[in-house]
Amino acid sequence: MSFWDVNVTLMKGLVVSVELFFLTLLFAIPLGLVICLGSMNGWRPLRFLAGRGRSGGARAVCGALGSFMPVRAVCRLVVWIIRGTPLMLQILVVYFGPGLMFHWPLLPRFTAALLTFVINYACYFSEIYRGGIQAIPRGQYEAGQVLGMTRAQTFFHVILLQLIKNVVPPMGNELITLVKDTALVRVISVYELIWMGESFIRKGFIWPLFYTGVFYLAFSGLLTLLLGWFEKKLSYFRA
Repeated sequence: MSFWDVNVTLMKGLVVSVELFFLTLLFAIPLGLVICLGSMNGWRPLRFLAGRGRSGGARAVCGALGSFMPVRAVCRLVVWIIRGTPLMLQILVVYFGPGLMFHWPLLPRFTAALLTFVINYACYFSEIYRGGIQAIPRGQYEAGQVLGMTRAQTFFHVILLQLIKNVVPPMGNELITLVKDTALVRVISVYELIWMGESFIRKGFIWPLFYTGVFYLAFSGLLTLLLGWFEKKLSYFRA
């Protein structure tokens, strides 16, 4: 067994880990924002129906429908459950649960892993977003109104970049954690990086398993450099 053969095998596992990483970010980042708005009670799907253009009776009915939907309670309950249970358990539940409880066909292994990661990290991202939004002084919004800016202009020109600056450091920690958490999908036999490294043990070699750490360190180091560069780009917000 040559060093080249080990690298080729581990690269196959790395491709799966990287794919899981980026697909999780693609879906979890916007979903986290939706959950954040829901948990802050800033998103009520039927609230707009109770507008001024309707009669008093229609406003009362539509307003009742909008307030009946417990969006805030549901979002906070989901976040509490996801943050309070192990990710490995969630992977097992999503993969085996539908089949055992409802006799549905099992999801493809990678799909089940991706779905679990998206939900899990969206909940963590939602709390980061919430902290970032609440850290912006109320005076920023009022200043925009005084200057005659619309709500959209205030958000995109004043609030958004400050929000991004507030969430970049904690988001960076979550991204590094996500890199390492991709190893957990091996519990449902997704052939990621560590699974490939462990496969060499059956051939009598242990060093390829330790060598997988180099791949994780390289990936995490690249993310750290990228996040550091991004934070410097936002440094003009410093007082």
